Amino acid sequence: MIYLSQMLGLPVVDSEGEQVGTVNDLGIATGEVFPRVTSLAFVGPGKTPFMISWRKYVEDFDGDAVRLKVPATDIRFSYLQPEEVLINRDLMNKQIVDTRGLRVVRVNDLKLSDSGSSQLRLLGAEVGARGVLRGLSPRLESLAVKVGRVFGHELPERIIAWSYMDLLDRELSDVQLNVSHKTLDDMHPADIADILEQLDPRLRGQVFAQLDDVQAAEAMAELDDDEMAAEIMDEMNAADASRMLSEMDPDDAAELVSELDYERAETLLRLMGVKEERAIRQLLGYREDTAGRIMTSEFIDLRPSATVADAIGAIRTVDEDEIETVNYIYVTDDDRRLLGVLSLRTLLIEPMGATLSSIMETDVICADPDDDQEDVAEAISKYNLLAIPVVTDERRIVGIVTVDDALDVLEEEHEEDLQLAGGRTDSDPDRPTHDLRWLLGSQLWFFFWVVGAAVMSAVGSALGLGAGTLAAAVALPVCLLMADDMVGYVVGFFIEFDPDDEDAPSSGAFVVRGVAIACVYLALVVLAAAGFAEIVPETPVTQALVDGFWAAAAAALVSYGSAPAYLKALRVKDGRGEDVSRLSLRMVALAVAIAVFCAVALALLGMQG
Repeated sequence: MIYLSQMLGLPVVDSEGEQVGTVNDLGIATGEVFPRVTSLAFVGPGKTPFMISWRKYVEDFDGDAVRLKVPATDIRFSYLQPEEVLINRDLMNKQIVDTRGLRVVRVNDLKLSDSGSSQLRLLGAEVGARGVLRGLSPRLESLAVKVGRVFGHELPERIIAWSYMDLLDRELSDVQLNVSHKTLDDMHPADIADILEQLDPRLRGQVFAQLDDVQAAEAMAELDDDEMAAEIMDEMNAADASRMLSEMDPDDAAELVSELDYERAETLLRLMGVKEERAIRQLLGYREDTAGRIMTSEFIDLRPSATVADAIGAIRTVDEDEIETVNYIYVTDDDRRLLGVLSLRTLLIEPMGATLSSIMETDVICADPDDDQEDVAEAISKYNLLAIPVVTDERRIVGIVTVDDALDVLEEEHEEDLQLAGGRTDSDPDRPTHDLRWLLGSQLWFFFWVVGAAVMSAVGSALGLGAGTLAAAVALPVCLLMADDMVGYVVGFFIEFDPDDEDAPSSGAFVVRGVAIACVYLALVVLAAAGFAEIVPETPVTQALVDGFWAAAAAALVSYGSAPAYLKALRVKDGRGEDVSRLSLRMVALAVAIAVFCAVALALLGMQG
């Protein structure tokens, strides 16, 4: 096998042995499973670009040169055909979609067939490290492979076959890659959304522009990043964006519109149909993070006198694109007050002439439009529902929350809890863990210890306290670790208990439990310090060390005593829908611990002096 990187720069020699230029690209016909090379592009004297037919003029090629069948005087130059692309210009170092692995990758090299004849075919793209190394130097690639084998780690080729490639950068060529374009159209919207999230903004817009309105709407609804979705909407033509919104489910459309600025949102809503605009505006009228905001207003409801046959007929007349999910038939009166519900299974097993009022379930689990969306999602999970009706105080049904929206809510809450607890989430699975940021996060107390010791030393020198300040700073990690532990205690309590949870301990119990934890730790520390003072002869340095432990005890008590303030801050932020990172809480807690420690330790050292 040979690679494009090995051919670039090879001399092009005519039949008389005269060099007429150097290879700088190859043209391929895209409409084949393994595209054949149809054109040779080379740079002639004076860096003049030329292109000739591969089949007509190329005799053979090897690792040294590309040899032509005719003398230079008989060459007739050609042009790139509509179904052709230049693989160095249009594929190398470009982002492509691996439609089999459903991921975005970068082409580092291109693998060509080596059949021993003058015909070449493109087999696929090299997207691994070997392509990068080969581009730098074939010897470097060979060395890396040998070193890997010595250490028992193979450095494999990572080849994506042409049939699984989709060229994204369409502006480089007017050619539509038929095979790959078809596979992109056939992808599930969730897979398209995953690919869009991996692309840079320019290519993201190009791929999105290839989708029809229905595909675009479904893929947009699957995007996890709301800001990214809003950016795509801002870049779209207003008419196209409005038309796409109309194709989306009302709850998804409302969520997206809420991310846009007011003027842009109003423009898009006014361009929509009256029915779609009304549905979205109704949902936008509810507060964020409530059932009303994630419900869909599209559902099937019938009167009690309707029969099973009427219900089945109603389901058959509904366009599948208009109803997000039809798992239940809701029975309502003339004012649309909810009376009961029937599952599709019930409709299938009951007689066609049975009235809905005689077979409906009247004990219906419902949600209020202002209920917290997490509570609604948990209710759907608890009772194994596929949807839950949302009703007003007068029991008038205004929408339903479906299981897919409930799963999205639970996933978001789970990721927020993981982030707050300092864990990793699936949204960033490839983030390196042993980098500086990870070190700062996991060993934050150590950096604060260094800073605290420096502050103690500087202030002690200014006050003439001598080496005692550094001796006292030896105890600083005690209060820092306890302050860090306090943040973990608060975060764990916040995640486990809601403010209105009946099983949640009272604020007083929360404080008492925290202080009790601190006292147990501190008792052990004080005993250790007292034992140390008994064993070691009393000197200014040992006395300063003991003073440091007393200062650490005071700082730790302050840390746990202030735990309710951190809990309240978390709940206030959560009520506003604002995110709070565990790292920021830890930094505040450690800074407070250092301030208290320094104040107490310096006061005790001053008294000793």
